[in-house]
Amino acid sequence: MSIWESVTSAAFGLLRRITGSEPDDMATRKITFTIGVIALSAKMAKADGQVTQDEVEAFQAIFKVPAHELKNVARVYDMAKRDTAGFEVYARQVAALFTDRAIVLEELIDALFYIAKADGSVHPAELDFLKKVATIFGFSDAKFDCLAARHIGPDRSSPYVVLGIDPSISDDDLKATYRRLIKENHPDHLMALGLPREFIQVATDRLAAITVAYERVRAQRNQ
Repeated sequence: MSIWESVTSAAFGLLRRITGSEPDDMATRKITFTIGVIALSAKMAKADGQVTQDEVEAFQAIFKVPAHELKNVARVYDMAKRDTAGFEVYARQVAALFTDRAIVLEELIDALFYIAKADGSVHPAELDFLKKVATIFGFSDAKFDCLAARHIGPDRSSPYVVLGIDPSISDDDLKATYRRLIKENHPDHLMALGLPREFIQVATDRLAAITVAYERVRAQRNQ
């Protein structure tokens, strides 16, 4: 059974009544995470007052919803997108699953940014929503600014911004940072931490961007 089939069989009850209990196995953890992602994605898209088709399609593409599950997942998404109320509950629930696995939460913030900018821009209300979610996830303002810079910053195409490093970094530290980022963002590593396989596209894209950025910096330094 796919994660989506499991989710759609459990989602409506959980959307109406969040127990706040700690999942006691990996399957439950993944289902809880998936429902949280659907709810946060829908409520984030609603933050500017309207949910566009571009945002819905971005969600479906990023999280690889299979065609035969689109209708069921759409029902859960539609229920969650009615308004932004209650998003804090879902954010806290997801954060509780990964208290010691910040990289998974970072991947989720990245995914939400992809959805937010799918209609061509990130509305101030969406940015405010994302910052509140990031705060609940335990990220500092500085960390959120770094995450946001990769998507909407004036220098978002800079390889240094992509890697989250200062241009003055030494060659040795650059290499060490690159190796750490590759390890942290590798899909196999993230799945081992509990990220469902169906959600791995953002990590794959992030991994590719890290490699391209690193090679650009090396080329600039004539390495």
